[in-house]
Order: sequence, then structure tokens, then C-alpha cells
Amino acid sequence: MEASTDEMIVDIENLVTEDDAPVDNLPSEKQQRLLTEPLYSCWHPQFSFLAAANVGLFYAVRQPPLVPDVFLSLHVEIAEDWWRKQNRSYFFWEFGKPPEVVIEIVSNTVGNERGSKLAIYAQMRVPFYAIYDPLQQLGGSVLEVFELSGLHYQSRQSAWFEEVGLGLTLWQGRFEGKEDTWLRWCDRDRQVIATGAERAEQERQRAEQERQRAEQERQRAERAEQEVAQERRRTEALAERLRQLGIDPDAI
Repeated sequence: MEASTDEMIVDIENLVTEDDAPVDNLPSEKQQRLLTEPLYSCWHPQFSFLAAANVGLFYAVRQPPLVPDVFLSLHVEIAEDWWRKQNRSYFFWEFGKPPEVVIEIVSNTVGNERGSKLAIYAQMRVPFYAIYDPLQQLGGSVLEVFELSGLHYQSRQSAWFEEVGLGLTLWQGRFEGKEDTWLRWCDRDRQVIATGAERAEQERQRAEQERQRAEQERQRAERAEQEVAQERRRTEALAERLRQLGIDPDAI
């Protein structure tokens, strides 16, 4: 028998939804932000979404949650009163659905990303599950992507999620002063979704290019004006010379 709404509320009050334990490492913390901030800064779908890091997924009242490094859920909105305990985590019965994508970042071998987590995310009915293993500690690829098929996950080659309108790609570059290979969201053409800082820099470069083009146009116009003035002065000098020789330049 399913629990009533009142029973759920009582159970939620007894749940540990956050423990404030500082368990993340520096690379994972930066990687998590690189997977959440760009979606809010530069991804503009025609629907609401929630991208979060280190937030618990509660899929059943009497089951412990999983806390993925990053998840993305489409067509959902955070409650207005988000400080209430029942709104501070991702309760499936509140949002009405699982996230579309869950991402785990491997920093050691105890997370069991390819074992129990794989099974539980499938039980949660999460459509896509990605494992980013930059040091290949699990013995597989740096990026593994799984798609739910029936009750189980199937490995897939493509990291493009048609139903989501996003993909994942490995990107070599610099983020917040650190050069590394990063996992990033991308569009269909594998162009990464820019961060707010990258978009600002792109806009600054475009503005600078426009300023340079405008300056070049101004200089060209100024040179053309100078050439016209020089030609006028040469014409006037020639006319004066002809007059000195007794020739009417207007009669020529």
C-alpha cells in the first residue's frame, strides 16, 4: 500500500536531506560547476529545467537517496518556498519525475558507479546515466554513457541526448585558471555550451572587433577625404598655372 500524503510529510521531517559534510575534492567541485553554471548562463531552451550538484535524489519514502555529482531535470521548477524541508531536495513525488540525466564524477574506487549506483539509477528510471572517470580508475573509458532500456541500462557510443537537446563532450581548455580535460555540455555540433565568463569574453571580443572595423572604416574614409582634397589642390594648382600662361582653364 502506498503511503498517504500525511505519512510522507511525517517521514520527510525525519529524513536527513543534507549533512553539510565537506567531502568534495577541488577537481570535482570545479567540474560540477562547469556542468551546471553554463546551462543557466548560456543554454536557453523553451522550457524550465533544474541543474544541480550534490543534491539528494529521493525516489521512495523509505529508501535512502543517492546524491549524484550532477543531474539535469527538464520541465520542472523549484518551489517558491524552497527553504521548506520538503522542497530542499529532489523528491520524486514532489517533482513528479526523475531527472533526465545523472552524471557521476569518479575520484576514487569506492563510489561503485558501475555497480550499485548503476542499478539504483535504473530503478529510479533515470533515462541517461554518464560516468566521467578522468583517471580511468574503473578500468573503462574516460566517459561512459548509458541509456535506460526496459529495466536496465545499455551502454551507448553516442553522448548526444536527442530527447534533452544536449550532449556531453571532453574539452581540453582552461577553466578558472586551471588547464585540464573537462567534461562539458555541448550542442548537436559538439560546440560546448559557454560559461557566463566565456560568453562575456566572446561579447568583449566581438565588441572589440566591431570597434576595430569601425576604426578601419573611419581611417579609410579619412584617407579618401584626404585624397579628394589633394586632388582638388592639384587641380587648382594646375588651373592657376594655366592662368599664369594666359590660358583659361575653363575653356579647355
